[in-house]
Amino acid sequence: MIGTGYVGLVSGACFADLGNSVWCVDKDKNKIDNLNNGIIPIYEPGLEEIVNKNFKSGRLKFTSNLEEAVKASQIIFICVGTPTSKNGSADLSYVYNASKEISKSIKTFKIVVNKSTVPVTTGDKVEKIISKKAKKRNFEVISNPEFLREGEAIRDFRFPDRIVVGTNNKKILKKIESLYEPLIKKGATFFSTSRRGAEIIKYAANAFLATKISFINEIGNLCEKANVDVEDVSLGIGLDKRIGSRFLRVGPSYGGSCFPKDTKAIVNTGYNFKTNLSIIKAVIKSNDYRMDMLSKKAKSILNNKIKNKKITFLGVTFKANTDDMRGSTSLKMIPNLIKKGAIIRYYDPTGIKKEFSKTKNVLFCDTISSACADSDLVIIHTEWDEFKSIDFKRIFKKKKFKIFDMRNLYSPKDMKKLKISYYSIGR
Repeated sequence: MIGTGYVGLVSGACFADLGNSVWCVDKDKNKIDNLNNGIIPIYEPGLEEIVNKNFKSGRLKFTSNLEEAVKASQIIFICVGTPTSKNGSADLSYVYNASKEISKSIKTFKIVVNKSTVPVTTGDKVEKIISKKAKKRNFEVISNPEFLREGEAIRDFRFPDRIVVGTNNKKILKKIESLYEPLIKKGATFFSTSRRGAEIIKYAANAFLATKISFINEIGNLCEKANVDVEDVSLGIGLDKRIGSRFLRVGPSYGGSCFPKDTKAIVNTGYNFKTNLSIIKAVIKSNDYRMDMLSKKAKSILNNKIKNKKITFLGVTFKANTDDMRGSTSLKMIPNLIKKGAIIRYYDPTGIKKEFSKTKNVLFCDTISSACADSDLVIIHTEWDEFKSIDFKRIFKKKKFKIFDMRNLYSPKDMKKLKISYYSIGR
């Protein structure tokens, strides 16, 4: 596994847990040293236990020596990042650099698997790069995109809906099917297609899910104006099997390591192939607008009198059960409120965030109580379980305070009974 981020580390640990001998490689020697000492670089429920278990058994190894790992392996997974470039395209430099390094160490036959999220035709380019140093008969490049959700990654690996493999080589396909056999026996669908087909499937899936999120957020805006509960609407349309109920919950804009960059990347790919992906463009625009809209709503709750107001954020990560800040709505809302003179405190179960370390008037608190105690407004930003049953009356020192629940964790009726000024989304 080349790369020890969310995909490489989770997949590597889970493959080891299936009984395979796995090498996890990373250029960051400090990260490798930490992993060898049991220090996990990311927060993912269950990951620390599974890593430590398989490391102790000897099935999981960590190294910065790529040559050693490639020589000892039959299958090589490229799991490096593909961040967004300035023009919106996927930055493939890490993928190509990994391919160059792999090519130097191939002496016997290897299956090179692109697990990173990459635009269509990337596999063709990886093949060309490797063929400059290695003989074509000694390797095969295939696509096997990941579908792991942060916060649910272990479960998603063990019980996937489907395993998508892109290759026209039947012998290679059988070997990959054998690798995933324990998961297929549990009910996972093994789906094979062309290499290019697998590359597009990954982007199309993420773009569609992002579309569902933006769609229900916009319907939520309408419901709010029409005095309708958006959760009833979500349930009502979700019961239609053609639509499905998942990803139909209103909230902040979508974020994380996938949806923001992948929607931009597929639009850029459309440009390259002279195809107008107008629906996905509209989704990106809607998502960007939502960040500003929620900031404006927070201000309006305080009657636009923000200066010197104490505002608390409960959760700042883009979603629960992860420490990932990428694409989080808080990254835009907090600076917007600071500019208006607000004093921000935040509590997040995954700890202090470097993104706010140099921002004036932003303070991390290590308990919910200390974060909320004398706030004028509490913004429930992330749906962590510990935010679902807070005794607000007990922890607040001020008699007059307001709650902006961006995840609809509480009942407006219950809040009204408690005489708490409560604002939610889409209802």
